[in-house]
Amino acid sequence: MMETNDERRARVAELERLIVYHQDRYYNDKPEISDAEFDALWDELSALFPDSPVLGGLGVDAADGFPKARHVLPMGSQAKAADPEGFLAWCAKAGLSEYIVEHKLDGASLELQYEAGRLLRAVTRGDGSVGDDITQNARQMAGVPAVLPEPWSGAVRGEVVMSKETHRLYFPDKANCRNAANGLMKRKDGVGVDRLEVVCYDAAPSGLYDARPGALFMGEPEPPFDDELTKIAWLRGSGFVTVEALVFYEPFEVVDYRARVMDGRDSLPHDIDGLVVKARSVDIDDMRRARPERQIAFKFPLEEASTTLVAVEWSESGASYTPVGIIEPVRLAGTTVRRASLANASTLRGMGLRIGSRVVVVKRGEIIPKIEGLIENPPDSAEIPVPTTCSCGAALVDDGVRLYCPNMDCPKKALHRLEKWLSMLDVMEFGVTILRRLFDSGRVRTISDLYGLDAGELSSYERMGEASAAKLVQNLRSRNEPSLAEFVAGFDIEGIGLLSVEKAAAAGFDTIEKLRAAGVEDLAAIDGFGDIMAAALVEGLRALGPAMDAVLATGAIRLRPPSGTGGPLSGKSFCFTGELATMKRSRAQALVKSLGGTVKNSVAKGLTYLVTNDPFSGSEKNRKANAHGVQIIGEDAFVAMISGAAG
Repeated sequence: MMETNDERRARVAELERLIVYHQDRYYNDKPEISDAEFDALWDELSALFPDSPVLGGLGVDAADGFPKARHVLPMGSQAKAADPEGFLAWCAKAGLSEYIVEHKLDGASLELQYEAGRLLRAVTRGDGSVGDDITQNARQMAGVPAVLPEPWSGAVRGEVVMSKETHRLYFPDKANCRNAANGLMKRKDGVGVDRLEVVCYDAAPSGLYDARPGALFMGEPEPPFDDELTKIAWLRGSGFVTVEALVFYEPFEVVDYRARVMDGRDSLPHDIDGLVVKARSVDIDDMRRARPERQIAFKFPLEEASTTLVAVEWSESGASYTPVGIIEPVRLAGTTVRRASLANASTLRGMGLRIGSRVVVVKRGEIIPKIEGLIENPPDSAEIPVPTTCSCGAALVDDGVRLYCPNMDCPKKALHRLEKWLSMLDVMEFGVTILRRLFDSGRVRTISDLYGLDAGELSSYERMGEASAAKLVQNLRSRNEPSLAEFVAGFDIEGIGLLSVEKAAAAGFDTIEKLRAAGVEDLAAIDGFGDIMAAALVEGLRALGPAMDAVLATGAIRLRPPSGTGGPLSGKSFCFTGELATMKRSRAQALVKSLGGTVKNSVAKGLTYLVTNDPFSGSEKNRKANAHGVQIIGEDAFVAMISGAAG
């Protein structure tokens, strides 16, 4: 396993090197790989090491021979969402009531600085704080007023772009409009810069982002610079060419708008590679962040096509029903696509999809194609039928996110409960194939049935030798002391997970007897619970009580006693980052709690240990830990600590 970790670290280092290298080539008009290839490197690093400092850094555009100048407006990097799921997750976190949406122009950033209404200088993005002064070239670009209607001092931010028509007529040798614009804007002789234009989207008066000596707080923006829409209106009135800014009130309205823009972007005069979605009000503190939290780049997919939704099938997995779109065949990434994911019933409704809808279908790499937006609903489109009854006869429940069978005795749910139990206890050796054979044969239908198995019986199954059977039984029985939270969560009660039960235990319901005796009102009073969750837990414990008793009656499972305040890790706190090799993170967190320790989600002063698979990396969490004097330990040290505390 250590070899695997070494390989992982080596790959992270290689990805970081490649991204830094290709960012430099990209921003300095010498790209060597396509946008798709660069995004693939970025996504791989994000998955392997999300705390990499490279992901939070900025590419630097720089050219010899130009003087340097400091920005007035902050030029941080934008958070990115590559698909509706990522965008909707951002919406849930941002909690906005309005969404200002603009086209994300595919060009080069430029800041125009004015003093008393006259253009003083034009500065490229550079490293986000200091860029190249290309004022002489900018004066020749369209959309750059030399004098404003009023004696205003401040900065205007825009994008240097080249129209598709100009690229076709004069620069067909360049790979695309962006590459052509990037090269021309930094020509020392200024030849060709008059064929470029600047489209603007932001402005701020001088001093707005400057710290004021002796002031406790930053200054607040005043109209029109306190609102994204009035800011755009001011820019237009001052003679600038601006992006179009639209207002939406629901996240799915933005998702569908993105689909319509993708479908029609070939007819736009300039290249765009997504949308920029912002809060309407301007937040100074947020804009000063390296990556503002109140705006996001909602990128277009790398492979997309428009087609028609001709039918919807409902895929059954466990007790859940998931919609799958049947579409008119379309070519994507070199293959013919006929089926596309629809995520869930909520997505289907949120997009306003119907049979006959014109939709955008995307495919990224080898990921299953999915429908990402509605273009239009023709007059003859029809409502999508949604199943209402499970094959077991029970009425399905639609909670807005999931469509599922609530019948505790549903055969599909019973199999899923077995899988959940084995996952919760981290019995990784018990594969899906052998479990399915045991279930279909009727030998294992409940969790308690698992503990009646022996190696001799298992070895009789096809492709299951004696050694494998013995190891499987040994690993199953070695996970014999789950916590109360692991035990209850393992029974797969709808809407109840490990953290829910841990909250109940922390509130004093720390034994199975106390938990089963609790009423809805008792549990609803727990912080973070509420009536719905409390009712689900009470009903689940009632319905599955006999099954729980049967498991405990086997004698193979005993519940770990409440840790109280005297556990060996009492007073110590742990934060985990990165993927662990020997166990799942949830298992490690549960072990800490069972031994009296506490688990934190972030690094802050007072944290005892940061547990990481690479104690010597330059990650943000490692840097914070060093700054706060938090001890950083590797997985081996953590496992040794837990083993010593438990022994």
